[in-house]
Formats: sequence, C-alpha cells, structure tokens
Amino acid sequence: MTVKAIIASFTQQEDLNFLLTNRIPRAALTRFMGWFSKIENPLVRDASIALWKLFSDLDLSEARKDHFTSLHDCFTRELKPGLRPFDPDPSVVASPSDGIVGAHGRIADTELFQVKGAPYSLLDLLGDSALVDQHRNGSFVTLRLTSSMYHRFHAPFDAHVERVTLIHGDVWNVNPIALKRVERLFCKNERAVIRTKLSTGEAVTLVPVAAILVASIRLHFLDMVLNAQSHGPVNFPCDVNVAKGEELGWFEHGSTIIILAPGDFTFCDGIAEGTRIRAGQALLRKK
Repeated sequence: MTVKAIIASFTQQEDLNFLLTNRIPRAALTRFMGWFSKIENPLVRDASIALWKLFSDLDLSEARKDHFTSLHDCFTRELKPGLRPFDPDPSVVASPSDGIVGAHGRIADTELFQVKGAPYSLLDLLGDSALVDQHRNGSFVTLRLTSSMYHRFHAPFDAHVERVTLIHGDVWNVNPIALKRVERLFCKNERAVIRTKLSTGEAVTLVPVAAILVASIRLHFLDMVLNAQSHGPVNFPCDVNVAKGEELGWFEHGSTIIILAPGDFTFCDGIAEGTRIRAGQALLRKK
C-alpha cells in the first residue's frame, strides 16, 4: 500500500468516527443513555456490560464490589481502598482522576489550546473575566477520561472550594478526532467551573467538561447532579474545605477535566501528551 493510500484510509476512518460520534442527535442520545444506564434489569445490565467489555479495555478487577445493579452503577464504581494513594507532598498538585494527558503547557496571556494549532480563550472557557485574570500566564493541563476508566474524581490538593458555576452547552465527543475538527470544543460543551484556593491563597480551577453520553456531573459537596436538565441558579456559592484525595464527585461516562494553575507551578517529571496517569499521581509542582 502506498503512503498516499495509507493516508486516505486513515482519513476515511477519522471521517467515519466523527460521523458516528458527532453527526447524530447528541443531546437526545445523551438523555437516552442517562435513562437507559439506570435500568436495574439483570438482562439489560449484563448485556450492556458485556458489550462494553467487547468494545473497550474495561477492567473491573479494581472495583470495590463485583456485583452491579445497573450499567450506571458500573460506570460510577468505587475502587478497592488504597488503590489510588495521593502524593503527600504539599507542593504537588496531584491528578484528580485517572486519564490520558492531552494538551498542556503555559497559558499565553489568556490563550490555551485543545490540540496543536487549535487555540481557545480562558474567557470563553470560564465566562468570568475576574477568574481569567487569576489564571493569566499560568499553566494548564487537559486530562481525558475514556469510557472504560474509573470515573470518579478527587481533590488534587488541600483547598477551599469557593464557587461552582454550571455552564450549559452541547455534548460533542471529546476524543482527539473531534478536538482536531471542532473549534473551541471545550467552550461549547456542558461544563462546571470549580473555583478553589490553596492555603497559600493561590487560585487553582478545575473544569470538568461533559461529552456525548455523559448524563451528568455529580458533585458531593453540592449534594446534587448538574446536567442539561438542571434549572434555577447556575452559580453555587460554596464554603467547603476539601483534603487532598477527598472524592469530589463523578462523571457518568468518560469525559475531560481541565486543571488551571498559577504561573509558579511546573509540570512534574513524566507528564507528556498521551501519557496515562492515575488519580493521585504528581501532576504539577510549585517552584
């Protein structure tokens, strides 16, 4: 096969992937998945999990329990105690979740990128100019969770949670193919902006971004589920102290978490695009 033919074949595969995961009624399919995944019928549950295993690298050997009431119960599974120890160094921002390291680096004034050559702005992502100023010329890292991964996320440091803002939006797939083709994708999707302060007063912001089939984002300290059907206020003032490693909530499918840190944080050894990382591993370190 010639190089030209290989490139053409790869492009066709990308086109098909994009068509199957994005050129469909995304919101309707996501609502359906939210309903379907909670069906507590043994036949539906077993068939769904078997199909999931067939098309992914799903490994349930780390799960705290070996019986699930539904597909949703399996998606949001807890792990056996002690499997995700968090780096105890107080100068380290640990990974809040399992994931694959995506775009990361320095924020150029207020511009960051989803893939090389595809920039977006902090203001479009966060929707708050005051918060943008706190992260100007800082650092960012994108963690992508695949569907088979552990979906719970944790506090990456000892911090004070000040506010959560829900930003309604679309549910584009967040896989690498879509990130190359959809401009400002993270700024278009449903997301929550979790504002925190370290004990030193520095701002670190977590932005869980929903995606297709993600029925909701669950945050324990709000004791509620945030999704497209959430009505009422979109800003939730908080006054909550969280300890490093404390569980914050979960996604109900794979998705993305963007971490924004001040400019005096650098990336820890081994952090590179495409690297798999586990919750608790060192991600950023204060200089």
